[in-house]
This record gives sequence, structure tokens and C-alpha cells, in this order.
Amino acid sequence: MSGAVKIWVLAALVILAAPAAGAEQALSGYVLGPNDQISINLQDVKEIEFRPARVDMSGSINLPYAGRLKVEGLTVEQTEQEIIKRLKTYVQNPVLTVEVTEFGSQPVSVLGAVQKPGVHQLRGHKTLFEVLSLAEGLRPDAGNTLKVTRPKEWGPIPLATARVDSSGEFSVAELSVRSIMEARNPQENIVVRPHDVISVPRAQLIYVVGCVRRPGGFVLGEKEAVSVLQAISLAEGLDRAAAPDKAKILRGAEGSAQRTEIAVDVKKLLENKGADVPLQPNDVLFIPNSAAKSAALRSLEAGIQMATGVVIWRR
Repeated sequence: MSGAVKIWVLAALVILAAPAAGAEQALSGYVLGPNDQISINLQDVKEIEFRPARVDMSGSINLPYAGRLKVEGLTVEQTEQEIIKRLKTYVQNPVLTVEVTEFGSQPVSVLGAVQKPGVHQLRGHKTLFEVLSLAEGLRPDAGNTLKVTRPKEWGPIPLATARVDSSGEFSVAELSVRSIMEARNPQENIVVRPHDVISVPRAQLIYVVGCVRRPGGFVLGEKEAVSVLQAISLAEGLDRAAAPDKAKILRGAEGSAQRTEIAVDVKKLLENKGADVPLQPNDVLFIPNSAAKSAALRSLEAGIQMATGVVIWRR
């Protein structure tokens, strides 16, 4: 991704991470499930006190006076009404509120190049963009695609790229990260379902080392490759002591720790006397040091220091 796109993405994710208006009303429609915990407040009846109740794996809670109650699949409001019905035998016109104190029934896994990978709780209706905001956005080294894997119990992912995996148990779809962030196709911002897995792989990199102003690894972005001259530009140009005519590309082979050396005359490329050379993912462009240039620069620096010392002594 380009720097401008990343800034836009981070700003958008910050906005989405802020509490939305009407969040409390949305949680009243939250559908309960196993591992959720609720607190129950019965007003003006001191004789009946409820402890926090966790929904068990059968989807039920066990309450004093109200007994065992199946709440899986019920919203918070529906659960309130069911408990009130049970308590009317003991309390006249009970006024009761239910609040979810721990969310545990709607996990979604966000893995890979995000700021906060791990298991997050949906807490109701969440889109793909909102779930990425729960993970605090993408890292700078995030790749250009993300993958969504969904258990078949939730049906196929509603995307044209969706397919069934080899086991037949999951629906899998890949999306362009940039397309989602720029809202090119609103249909791609799908509703995330419990137990979905969202994985964001790291971007492919190329590396520039040696006598350049800013050596390091650089994200390829949406392109599959950049050229040698583009890579030098990313590294902010050559150092004064560089020997560009002796540059090399170090290219690895799949399944091997050894790298092949490919000679490239960067000096000719800079003089527009040769065709630019494309780099592949994980290539290392090495710009060696020129011994003659280094010696000349050291002599020049020594002369400048000596001249500066003479001027200071004369004063």
C-alpha cells in the first residue's frame, strides 16, 4: 500500500474504533450464546438478589426463583421478558434489567499483519472493516490481500471469489485490502460471523543494502515487482562512496538457503544506457563500496579539518 493510503486507512480505523451513537440500543439486541455472562438487576426487591450468570454450553442459565432458562438465541430484551414472566409468580409487576457483562459467544480470529492479532468478540453486528478496527488496523508491512475463512454452518461467504475448501467444512474468500479501504465495492465490506477467521499476510519485500542513503526492506505494494532504479529511489539514492557499476542482485531459490548473484551495472542504468532490471520478491540489491572513492573522501575530509584548524589558530 502507498503511504497516502495507509494514512487514510489508519484515520478511518480510528473513527470506526470510537463508540458509535446508539451503541447501548444495539447491545440490547445482542443475541446471547454459550460463554456470555449476564448481570440481572431486579429493582425495589431486596429479598431477591441475582449473581452474575454465565450461559452454559447448552445455552441455558440457572436463576433463583426463575429456574433454568434457555437463553441461547434470545436477545437481551427477550431474556429480560422471559425472566420477568418467571418472576411474576413471586413479585408483582417486576421491573428488571439484563446487561451483558462478559462477551464470549461470538469470537472471531484476526491473524497476521494487524496491530492487535488474536481473538476478538463481535458483540453483535460487525462488518469486516469494523473487525479490522477491533484489531487496531493494519501494520505497515500488511500485504495486498486478506482471506476470510467461515464455517459452513453460517453458509457461503457472499462474495464472487468465495469457494469451498478441500475439506468441505469452510467457505473461503480473498479480497483486495486496498479495495476494501477505499470502499471501491461496498459489497466487499461483508458482515462478519462468529468463528470467522480473518488473516492478513505480510507484504512481499525487496531489500536494498550497501552504499545507499537509506538501506532496508521495502514493501512491494500492489505491484509484483519493482525495478532496480525504483528500488534505489526508495532507498533515497546512492551514497557518495558507492560503486554502482559493481552492483549485484542476490536472488534466492525456493527451498534453498543459497542465493544466486546477478551482476547489474547501475551506473549505466543511471546514464540511461541500459534496460532497467526488474526485482522479484525477496531480492536483495547490493550496492558495494568503492575503495578509491572512500579514500578520496577521507582525504577530502582530512583536508577540510586541517584547513578549519588553521583558520581557527590564526584567529
